[in-house]
Amino acid sequence: MKKIIAIAFMLTFADNLFAQDPVTSAKDAEALFTSKNKELHKNKQVVYHIIRELLEANHWELADKYLTERYIQHNPNAGNGREAVVKFFTEVLKVKATPIPDKIKTKVVSVVAEGDLVTVAFVREYKDPKDSQKTYTTTWFDQWRILDGKADEHWDGALLMR
Repeated sequence: MKKIIAIAFMLTFADNLFAQDPVTSAKDAEALFTSKNKELHKNKQVVYHIIRELLEANHWELADKYLTERYIQHNPNAGNGREAVVKFFTEVLKVKATPIPDKIKTKVVSVVAEGDLVTVAFVREYKDPKDSQKTYTTTWFDQWRILDGKADEHWDGALLMR
């Protein structure tokens, strides 16, 4: 009987069991892409420009400034190599270039740099699958390995788009 009451209670209040605090962005995202350590600062700046110029403004003609030719891609939707990544965005996703913003618009939670790695946590907002009038937030992570001033490797949580 106690189990039945416990299950009934859980089903009654299930929505409250999955409540969350929304993920919020940092007040000054630009400051997160700086460091007192010169090498970490340079690495963070490479990632900042990737986000601002490539991912936000879609100026993939600038990719050779920020991505190595061999760019190793761990996202299952894009192939290895700078050329394959550019092709993915310009021919598969068919993104169009827009003016490069003065500051990034992407909502950034944190930027962590250690050695040659830079990890950025972003706010992601999705429609609630149970109620399309509602949304919820979660966190998305991208990580890059920087080699000689360019991103040489990339990881994220992407799933196949098919």
